[in-house]
Amino acid sequence: MSENLNPFNIAQEQLDIAAEIMNLDEPAHAILREPMQTLSMNLPVKMRDGSTEVFEGFRVHYNTARGPAKGGIRFHPKEDINTVKALAAWMTWKCSLANIPFGGGKGGVICDTKKMNEYELENLSRAYIRGLHGFVGPKVDVMAPDVYTNPQIMAWMMDEYSKIAGHDEFGVITGKPVEVWGSEGRFDSTALGGMYILREAAKLQKIDLKTAKIAIQGFGNAGGFAFELAKKLGAKVVAISDSSGGVYSDSGLDYNKLLDAKKQSGELSGVKGVTKISNEELLELDVDVLIPAALENQITEGNADRIKAKMVLELANGPVTPGADRILFERKIPDYPDFLVNSGGVIVSYFEWVQNTQNWYWTEDDVYKKLEGIMVRSFKDVVDMKKRYADAKKSISYRTSAYIIAVDRVAKAMKLRGWY
Repeated sequence: MSENLNPFNIAQEQLDIAAEIMNLDEPAHAILREPMQTLSMNLPVKMRDGSTEVFEGFRVHYNTARGPAKGGIRFHPKEDINTVKALAAWMTWKCSLANIPFGGGKGGVICDTKKMNEYELENLSRAYIRGLHGFVGPKVDVMAPDVYTNPQIMAWMMDEYSKIAGHDEFGVITGKPVEVWGSEGRFDSTALGGMYILREAAKLQKIDLKTAKIAIQGFGNAGGFAFELAKKLGAKVVAISDSSGGVYSDSGLDYNKLLDAKKQSGELSGVKGVTKISNEELLELDVDVLIPAALENQITEGNADRIKAKMVLELANGPVTPGADRILFERKIPDYPDFLVNSGGVIVSYFEWVQNTQNWYWTEDDVYKKLEGIMVRSFKDVVDMKKRYADAKKSISYRTSAYIIAVDRVAKAMKLRGWY
């Protein structure tokens, strides 16, 4: 029987596993299985040719017991509400695990940005905020960039919200350009946070990064930065891929050559002296560390028994399904979960929000130092929780350990606030 790959069903199943192990109160479990609020919008947008197109948009507040909703905005032709709900749930656990004062949110618009010019993108961005006004705000729901959105789009959205509010409101959105009070250090923060986890996990698993071989699935923002940062740790990246396929070289890959090939042909395979591989083959390479940094549902029940990596580091959201999670656990392959590994982005978004609300701004070094402190603390929390269960003769995965910590914090906040 094949796995259910509906992302929201996966998020619910992951919660259910942790809830059973930790004996979560039934009312808390019921509340946390569904989002608190979901908003759907039809957004009329004036196009360059004078016509009007209507786009469907969403925004989800999953849980706000610990603070305002926090989460990105995705512009994607195949966006759907189940993906948005799942990502909002994972943001809830991500913020809780990092112990920052936010709940989880997410938003999206069904559109193809590759077919839209700048004028149309700006009109759509502003329309999205007009549709959301009253549902978002620096004390309600703080947005950020995600798939096919960027700092410029965040600047337009911040400006539209400020116009409606009648005053500048920089803290309504993060991931902005630094010229309009975005944070230093924001744009490599997801990958950098992941590399702090890689460093700590390698120590725990007794993997020498100076001789380690790494495979990265994904050559986007997170995967590209991870490539460069992993090499700074001394590791050798032997394989990387994008949506068109991947390349492998046992002697290691050259980032600049990959970047040039990508710019020239749109594909990584233009690099000379490497072996072309598929995304599926990359996942099954015999390497020390496998970093899924692209799409969800990449390691499933169908291929988990062929994973040869000594360790999996989830830089993407939801790359490993619950069925695959069980197989990796049984095979004793440590899998460090997404909402621990890729939390650097939301942590630095939190820093940006703090700077906006205080009107006091930090240097890049300040940001990196604070980020490292939180990432290392979160890693230690997860390892300690796993050990606590092991001492009680209950073996749990790193994902379940992270869930127990995050869910417990949210449940306690709901209980103290009188929600159940």
